[in-house]
Amino acid sequence: MRVLLVGAGGVGTAVTRIAARRPFFEAMVVADHDLARAEAAVAALGGDARFRAERVDASDEAAVAALLERHGCDVLLNATDPRFVMPLFQAARTAGATYVDMAMSLSRPHPERPYEECGVKLGDAQFEQAADWEKAGALAVVGMGVEPGMSDVFARYAADELFDEIEEIGVRDGANLTVDGYDFAPSFSIWTTIEECLNPPVVYEAGRGWFTTEPFSEPEVFDFPEGIGPVECVNVEHEEVLLMPRWVDARRVTFKYGLGEEFVSTLKTLHLLGLDSTEPVTVPGADGPVRVSPRDVVAACLPDPATLGERMHGKTCAGTWVRGVKDGKPREVYLYHVVDNQWSMAEYGSQAVVWQTAVNPVVALELLAGGAWSGAGVLGPEAFPARPFLDLLTEYGSPWGMREQ
Repeated sequence: MRVLLVGAGGVGTAVTRIAARRPFFEAMVVADHDLARAEAAVAALGGDARFRAERVDASDEAAVAALLERHGCDVLLNATDPRFVMPLFQAARTAGATYVDMAMSLSRPHPERPYEECGVKLGDAQFEQAADWEKAGALAVVGMGVEPGMSDVFARYAADELFDEIEEIGVRDGANLTVDGYDFAPSFSIWTTIEECLNPPVVYEAGRGWFTTEPFSEPEVFDFPEGIGPVECVNVEHEEVLLMPRWVDARRVTFKYGLGEEFVSTLKTLHLLGLDSTEPVTVPGADGPVRVSPRDVVAACLPDPATLGERMHGKTCAGTWVRGVKDGKPREVYLYHVVDNQWSMAEYGSQAVVWQTAVNPVVALELLAGGAWSGAGVLGPEAFPARPFLDLLTEYGSPWGMREQ
């Protein structure tokens, strides 16, 4: 396997550090619009000859396809933000490479009824091309991070091994992370966080299909394991709700994120002021007026999440809560994965949230390389057998857990 990794930020850099310990691939080209960032990621690996750095513009489909072909890469792993999903997805198809991402193509709210009906859903642009990929025998594995990704694998595992009937699947994400010296410092890309949290959340119900609610709706307190404890969680737009019903039979699917009152208040203020917008506005500059996206300004004003590891304390938990019936009796479980920031920093030099996101696509790549996962078309993680993934994740030194509720 020869991999083109596009994106050398926090998650991309963590991917290289995890992959460097595994023998399943022949080469990994680390490409970023900032060549110095790609070079730094490669240099940190201590001379592993399988890695090399390149510069590429992720929005330039032709340039990405040419880079795939020049290095003979048969897989493209997308570690950029969701704005670049479609050019990278299409570049992989052009070059005949397998495509893997951690977030899907962007949504657009319904123009008249945004908090009741779906407009363009997450992943719609990719699934529109599914038949073409399948006909060509090509494979795109979409939403293969932690959430979406591992959470979807948990749903597949629950359906196959733990339940006869599933009433509800609810992805629940929470943490007790703190960052020294900052009153507000998101542990993940603020661009992506704003997109997820301020778009209308999607809920799935059998018989009704997909529909939307207002941001931060249906608050509940969820008790997270391994000392994290109770955290208030709210509905957030996320890929799992769009993926799971395609392959897993469940009567209801939700995603709720433990944001906390202060974080929610900050996001609401950004929205109130229009600072969540991606539409450029004109501002004065030293050399004349400049067009700039308000959301990009917010991102530029905040610290890079990848640099916060030394200041972070606590744990992050990603997991899937499932309620249903087994052998005629009610059952309720929480399948989860916890990462302690102190461990991930000591072991990999990567903060917990980006490391937890990065480990899952590397596990998926190894399963694809070994043939345990295979297929054609545009497929979510729940389209593949769960047990090989969960066993290999444990082999990577990061075991998962299950709690009977």
